[in-house]
This record gives sequence, structure tokens and C-alpha cells, in this order.
Amino acid sequence: MMAESERIAVYPGSFDPITLGHLNVVERASRLFDRLIVGVGVNAEKTPLFDAEERSRLIQEATEHLPNIEIRLFTGLAVEFVKSCNARVMVRGVRPITDIQAELTMMMANRRLAPDVETLFMIADGELAHVSSSLIKQIAPLTGDAELSRFLPRNVVAALRAKIGPCQR
Repeated sequence: MMAESERIAVYPGSFDPITLGHLNVVERASRLFDRLIVGVGVNAEKTPLFDAEERSRLIQEATEHLPNIEIRLFTGLAVEFVKSCNARVMVRGVRPITDIQAELTMMMANRRLAPDVETLFMIADGELAHVSSSLIKQIAPLTGDAELSRFLPRNVVAALRAKIGPCQR
């Protein structure tokens, strides 16, 4: 049973796959809250590289050193998922240049839908701030595992390589 004063936050996303930038945000957010729920979004209209169960497993493996992390699948609006988790904070990882405008728009819409849910924007540290799952999918076929490990947790490098095959350069 959840303690009334337990501080819970939810970090929703597609995480296809989880990157070191995502992991950096998870690690830092996990220090701010008693429990951090990583919500893996399932969108039936999209075809992800990794299915929802694979993404959940990869996140679980990458965060096994963090005792207060829980991974859950969700469909629908992220803000509704946050409310269903009895959380009042939604963590959003943002890249400084590309994400801010869209994230601010989404935050304002979420505020109208759920005024009691606050959005916490977190930027990944330093050289991880520009990393996205889309970038990884573009460069993975052309880069070796050593290069990919600069962007991805080790378990994800292996899973990605198993999924897409060896480097093609």
C-alpha cells in the first residue's frame, strides 16, 4: 500500500530504445522522488523497432541498480497515465533545442486536462543532451558497438545489434 506522503513521479515515453540520455534523466529523477514509474507508451498506430515488452525489459535491465524504479506499459494520454499512477509529477526529458516548443505546448494542454499534475522538464547531462532514439536508429547500421555504447546502455547495444544485424560499413 502506498504511503500518503510518498512522492511519486512518472517518466512517460516510447523509449524505442532507451538511451543513455533517458537513463541519465531516470537516474537523476529517481533521486528526487520516493518512487519513479517509467511509463512505456504503446501506440497501436506506430511500428516500433522493439515491442513494448522488449522495451520494458531493456529499461528494467538498464535500471536494475536503482531500487525505486518501476516500469509499466500504458496506452492513451500520458497525463491520464500519470493520474492513474496516483502521481502528481510528470517528468519529461527534453533536448534543449529541438523539444522545448513542443513540450511547452503539451505541458499547457496537460495542465488543462489535469491541473493537479505538474510537469518537470529535465535535460540530460552534457554530451547526452542531443541523443534521441531516432538518431540511434539512423546511425546504428553504420556504427560499431563501441560507438553505440557512447549513446546506449550496454544491454541495449546487444539487443539492437541482435535486431538489426552487424555494422554495414
